[in-house]
Amino acid sequence: MSPRSPSVNEELRRRSREKLLQAALELVSAHGYEATTLGDIADRAGSARGLVSYYFPGKRQLVQSAVHRLMACTLQEALEREPRTEDGRERMARAIDAILGLARDHPVLMRQHMAGILQAEGFVQCPEQQRLAELLRDTVSRYGSPDPATDYPMMRALLMGSVYAALVPGVPMPLATLRAELFKRYRLDWELGFPPGAEAPGGTSGEDLSRFFSPQGREADAAGRAGQAGQPRQSK
Repeated sequence: MSPRSPSVNEELRRRSREKLLQAALELVSAHGYEATTLGDIADRAGSARGLVSYYFPGKRQLVQSAVHRLMACTLQEALEREPRTEDGRERMARAIDAILGLARDHPVLMRQHMAGILQAEGFVQCPEQQRLAELLRDTVSRYGSPDPATDYPMMRALLMGSVYAALVPGVPMPLATLRAELFKRYRLDWELGFPPGAEAPGGTSGEDLSRFFSPQGREADAAGRAGQAGQPRQSK
């Protein structure tokens, strides 16, 4: 048998990483961060446990990259939904609503993400985080910012602060209130984006996160789940 080409090896590595990210999102969303082990994630992804450390230094970094993937893909979905638009104010409204929607639809994942950022490691500079930053920076630029390099970090801080405020246990702020403040700051009409109560086509509310990953990853994940049926969850 001839050795695999570098391009084939690269594709296999990409698929393995994709499956780990998807498994992390699904398991943490269902069971919480503390109850999910790296072994659980590897088993769900159909990967050898030692392979996880090849891609990620640890569980926190893996989960943070997975949530960055969720955020970036959700934001891209919102920006590209029909009817497509190049209007900067509409795109800004869609971006705000996409990120606030994650706090509503995936509170476990977003709460863990905020907690992870406050750890010593801070932001994980992974491809998923870089893609999210690229989308937000482009949104600020199309909105008409004369200085995106300065205005992008401010927008990011405002969105992070709003997500945090929406998820504080015991005293969460209503998303509509947070939306109103952000829309006021950016001088956006309430009807833009996804006003509360409006159904966003293909939005974030669905439980199936597989659309954010490659078809090959989905097929392998389904096969792995079938093989693991009836297997007990491992303790930490």
